[in-house]
Amino acid sequence: MSDQSVAEPATATASASPLTGKAPSGRVPALWLALLAAPMAMGANAPVLILPSMARSLAVPTATATWLVTVFAWAMTIGSPLCAGMIRQRGLRPALLVSGTAVAVGTTLVTTAPWLPLALTGRAVQAIGGAGLVAVAMNLTGSTRRMGVITAGFGILGASGPLLGSVLASAVSWRLSLALSAVALLAIPAVWRHTQRTPPAVTTFDATGAGLVVALASALVLIPTAPLAAALAALVIAVPLVVHAKRNPDGFVPAVLLRSPAFIGSALLACAFSTSYFALLFSLPRLIAQRTPWSTDAIGTGQLIALLLGSALSWILSASAGRLAYRTVLTALITLGALAPLTAAFATWGPLLLLAATAAVLVSTGSNAVLSIRAAKDAPDHQRPTAIGLFVLCYQLGGALGPALAALLVLK
Repeated sequence: MSDQSVAEPATATASASPLTGKAPSGRVPALWLALLAAPMAMGANAPVLILPSMARSLAVPTATATWLVTVFAWAMTIGSPLCAGMIRQRGLRPALLVSGTAVAVGTTLVTTAPWLPLALTGRAVQAIGGAGLVAVAMNLTGSTRRMGVITAGFGILGASGPLLGSVLASAVSWRLSLALSAVALLAIPAVWRHTQRTPPAVTTFDATGAGLVVALASALVLIPTAPLAAALAALVIAVPLVVHAKRNPDGFVPAVLLRSPAFIGSALLACAFSTSYFALLFSLPRLIAQRTPWSTDAIGTGQLIALLLGSALSWILSASAGRLAYRTVLTALITLGALAPLTAAFATWGPLLLLAATAAVLVSTGSNAVLSIRAAKDAPDHQRPTAIGLFVLCYQLGGALGPALAALLVLK
């Protein structure tokens, strides 16, 4: 793929790889892939409006209750490359089965746990399984347009998550709100039918590389709460990870990705956009309540409309990206990505704050569709699942950093 276009030929896809399987008719229907992946966003965002009530129920400060969000995002972060490694080693069907089981077990723990530590464990198991389902879906897309269906689904269901979570919490329990991710289980039978068994990979699993990646992601997640210690730990882990990747060029972190400006640039941008989006997602309800006379219901409804609008615009961007110059798309994304947090920091008018939310979700979900295809362009076919998994790791890292920053700066 050249710098002049973000289009990706359908033949150069992870879904056509022998390691990922393919649909009997050529492709898994995109709507099934969206249903498999997008409910994770709904479950992740469900606590946005109910953090105070969750905190009261658990008898902890609101900032402490935010760990139910941070742990989910952290587990999604480390689960993404691990599940991509499973796809590469064993194929799609085992990854689909293991991930679906994890979502079911984690959801059961979340909805029945009598105390916070067990609920946190359930959220982590649930999220690791969710990361696997997302990895399976993204490896079966094959084009920016089809990836856009998934990322628009992320935006739409993610947008509905806060209000739906609030409704379920009021009507039944906040624990049920944290079970929304399980909706993805409905798509597993359909996706299973469209995939084929694949032979195990001939290479062995790089446990050392996987362990270093998990340790690095965990250290980065802690930067908002312990900046110096976490940053030093991340640096200490990053050095041996790079050395290990060079010694094992076909390992858990393929050396070709470390030499790929397309992968590194796409991954860093995805992390930045995602961090900004999730920080605004959790901050804006409090900021609007502080700066305007709006009621909680008005804030929830307004945020839903803003996020749905941004999600629709992101789908339009993804669908038309192949006809636009890549640098044009990138410039627009960076400009909007910078304006969104600046607007949220200084605006005192409710609609303008909601406009910041619209821009943030447009940039986050739209860039995910465009950048994920570009991030894998330098990877050989057998390493595309790994490239996509590591890209998703960077995006999900923002899902952990954003709420932590919101808790540090706004949700005190």
